[in-house]
Amino acid sequence: MRLSTRPLWQLTINRFREFVREPEAVFWVFAFPVLLACALGLAFRSQGTPDVLVAVLRTGASASLARTLGAHQGLRVRELDRTEADVALRNGAIHLLVVPGEPLTYELDPSRPESRVGRFVVDDLLQAGAGRRSALAVADRLVTVPGSRYIDWVVPGLLGMNIMGTGMWSVAFSVVQARVRKLLKRLMATPMRRTDYLLSHMASRLIFLVLEVGLLLGFAVPVFGVPVHGSWLLLGVLCLLGAVTFSGLGLLVASRAQTVEGVSGLMNLVMVPMWVFSGVFFASENFPEMMQPFIALLPLTALNQALRGVMIDGAGAAALWPQVAILATWTLVSFTAALQLFRWR
Repeated sequence: MRLSTRPLWQLTINRFREFVREPEAVFWVFAFPVLLACALGLAFRSQGTPDVLVAVLRTGASASLARTLGAHQGLRVRELDRTEADVALRNGAIHLLVVPGEPLTYELDPSRPESRVGRFVVDDLLQAGAGRRSALAVADRLVTVPGSRYIDWVVPGLLGMNIMGTGMWSVAFSVVQARVRKLLKRLMATPMRRTDYLLSHMASRLIFLVLEVGLLLGFAVPVFGVPVHGSWLLLGVLCLLGAVTFSGLGLLVASRAQTVEGVSGLMNLVMVPMWVFSGVFFASENFPEMMQPFIALLPLTALNQALRGVMIDGAGAAALWPQVAILATWTLVSFTAALQLFRWR
């Protein structure tokens, strides 16, 4: 049988044509990740050592104290009255409020790391100005670790999130819309195998993977200098495995759904926990220790960890086998279950 007449080939091409005829889908797959990376890159771009924002409560002695602190590089100092200071401290507009008097008082929010740092910096300067001498000689060596910027960390997360989102939404919506339009009922009467139909959705998803990944990395790497320390080939294999995994999950979710509203609810039920727990915008280690085994088994967690391992740490395939095993297991289980549960009607 020639390739052009095979059901899988024809179905894959048909899925491809359906996708490119939807401008909204094209925007969310290709344009949105680049725009999001641009916004985050500008917001968290490297700006050198950040200044400590300090306010001195306005009193008779505040002007002198403000001049003393303002003379030091790295401190941005202003005088505020009590009402202004309370609002600024609450909103994070200042890191530390210095209240002149005996004793000198520091007001800060202990839950904010920048406030604790500000307290240390200001106190060290004032104590040194008052004549305190360090008992132990120390020296500073400033170290900048490649890949330590937030944009370097978040781009692999955006890549994993986009692979998950487009893989699941495009596959699940396509299947359910065909069921709603009674197209599946017509296809059921043909000699086409169920496997060919489901695989065509996964294959068509892979066609866009190269463009999707290439566009995001092709923007983030040259514009923001996001590093890829590991193998580009390994990075591509991981993206391919992730796309297959989430396509399988999309097929599983859509295997019995009868309406677009129904599949939307199921998709959110599956995806929202991974958006929250899998370390897209902040590290999953922030969650309690008892949740870590559950979080580690999520497919998006495994994909994000593997992508960061290659891009930031330069890890090889041997170091990533736990994440690869998790993704492969999800792929096998989801596609096998989808084959068993799928119904044409």
